[in-house]
Amino acid sequence: MTDSTETILRLLLGALLGGIIGFERQSHGRPAGFRTHLIVSLASVLIMIVSDNFYRTSTLDPSIIRIDPARIAAGAITGIGFLGAGVIIKSGLTIQGLTTAACLWIVSVIGLAVGSGLYVPALTAFLITFIALWVLRRVEVRVPRLTYKILTLTTEPAAKEQDVAGVLREAGANIANIEYEMDRVKDEFTYHVSLTFRKKEVVDAILERICRLPYVKRFSIRG
Repeated sequence: MTDSTETILRLLLGALLGGIIGFERQSHGRPAGFRTHLIVSLASVLIMIVSDNFYRTSTLDPSIIRIDPARIAAGAITGIGFLGAGVIIKSGLTIQGLTTAACLWIVSVIGLAVGSGLYVPALTAFLITFIALWVLRRVEVRVPRLTYKILTLTTEPAAKEQDVAGVLREAGANIANIEYEMDRVKDEFTYHVSLTFRKKEVVDAILERICRLPYVKRFSIRG
């Protein structure tokens, strides 16, 4: 059985590593922050200590049924899946919270490693995760990213689909799909256009060109 000093060391180390990763998430306004990551890592450490002690006890006393130390750990990973799903939010065409969910998952695994006494793998995984969150964030920001937007455009019947598409292409946007509907009572067309582009300036260019069109009644961009 693991002695008290070793147990306390593992719990403190697991809480420290998980708390640091959680602090990075909280500093960027994510729902699962410092305390959540700390508790997840701490719980994972304790789960692994309990599982390991059950296994060691069963090997010392033949009268006790042999226990697989990985079974409780596997249950912990499954539980983290539900917790991670709770921080993933879908808003329009964008999905937020995937990185935070991945952080909860890796924090739980780091905790299990610390609980098993695998300090080198745990610290290595922590360092790689920390670098991915703090250093690679700056690299990721500089990489041009494909942006998805939905443009809803209401026009007079005189407007044609080719005219709308031409204006959007001139602004630098790629048209993935166009759907439109007609309202006979109000005598107007409504276009729902799925757009993709890489430069942020495209949105301003689209707004500038649409505002010049005389047949446009109203429009909105979301995504």
